[in-house]
Amino acid sequence: MTDEVLKEKQVKIKQPLVTGGAVVNYRDSWRIFRIIAEFVDGYQFLSELNKEVVILGSARLPSNNKYYKIAVELGRLLGKNGFTTITGGGPGIMEAANKGAYEAGGESVGLNIQLPFEQRINPYVKKAIAFYYFFTRKTMLTSPANAFVFFPGGFGTLDEFFEVVDNIELGFMKRSPIVLVGSDFWKPIVEFVRNKSSKEVGSVPDSEIDEWKIVDTASEAFEYLKDIEDRPNVCEAGDIENPLCEGGADWRVFRIMAELVDGFEFISKVKENVTVLGTKSIKQDSKYYQQAYLVGKSLAMGGYATMTGGGPGTMEAASKGAFENGGESIGINMRFSHGNERHNDYLTDSIGFFFPYIRKLIITSPSKGFVFFPGGFGTMHQLFEMLTLQETGKIEKIPTLLYGKEFWQPMLDVIDGLYSEFKTISKDNIDLIKLIDKPEDVLGNIEK
Repeated sequence: MTDEVLKEKQVKIKQPLVTGGAVVNYRDSWRIFRIIAEFVDGYQFLSELNKEVVILGSARLPSNNKYYKIAVELGRLLGKNGFTTITGGGPGIMEAANKGAYEAGGESVGLNIQLPFEQRINPYVKKAIAFYYFFTRKTMLTSPANAFVFFPGGFGTLDEFFEVVDNIELGFMKRSPIVLVGSDFWKPIVEFVRNKSSKEVGSVPDSEIDEWKIVDTASEAFEYLKDIEDRPNVCEAGDIENPLCEGGADWRVFRIMAELVDGFEFISKVKENVTVLGTKSIKQDSKYYQQAYLVGKSLAMGGYATMTGGGPGTMEAASKGAFENGGESIGINMRFSHGNERHNDYLTDSIGFFFPYIRKLIITSPSKGFVFFPGGFGTMHQLFEMLTLQETGKIEKIPTLLYGKEFWQPMLDVIDGLYSEFKTISKDNIDLIKLIDKPEDVLGNIEK
């Protein structure tokens, strides 16, 4: 297809659309130093801790809520037995766990996030550090943990949960106990992952799901935590089990900086693009592969670049649709150990990253909209991170489209329950998501 023909078919974009670039303004290079400062300060802070257990859950649950009371009791058990209780440092479940640890004389730590509203350091935190960027704070929340306990929560809790289990499955984190408190909250989510992500699209092995422990009391949770062994807080030289740990923490900070510089420079060249995310596991004969192809084609015809994770499955399908119809197809690839880089054959431009959180920052920063096809842990945590950033005002609202009612409806039911039953999100948050079933719906929603 010639450039002239393509231009005739492309839709003229009269005004720039809202982007996710507010997470990090990638055109302000000085912000790289702020990010690196957060990593340096964070790793230094963590180096002084030991026997850490991370407890995560909703900031909105009041002190008379049953889960608040369970979190207090669990924090107390951890404090009495020499564990360090780490939370996000805010109210709700975080406050409850810190309170229990504090009152038992244990170590009580908060890793706080600076938000326009809602977040504050609770009075039961003995040691605290605050972060401006979500992704640096989440890196610190997961770096030291010997175990994770997830209470009922909203978008942020689900983002943290799916990111942790994704990194464990990919080998970017050591395996740690995953304890889910509240069977009424967690069973529908686990059922969705097993029935949809695992059985329907084959993106998640059942063996990963089987390792999660669902409990309803503090004593049950503590049974899975009491015998865990302390691990080094941050990566040390010679740790060959985790590819992110080569060379130690000092070396890692410089490599993070290099990837940030390369990533921001690369992304500054990208103009109008839409990000398409979904499982790598679907095959070419899948209906979702064929529909992702048509989405990529539609975006090319509309004058948008198609951005994906650059790999196989859904990523390949959308890339192919854009590539074969004269559009730009951009891959934000993942580099694995020994320099291997996963990418498909339909990319017009690409860049690879060693650190998953840097790659995720770059793949989400500049987009005009997000299309989530069926997927597993990675797709879920990217979805809930985008929703968290919008909910908390870190970025402006951006079209967030779930493709495939058959797959996504059970998760939408879960999200409805976050508001109607558990009160961990507001009613307005439900409207951040739109369910679509046709390739042409993508362009229509992006351009509204």
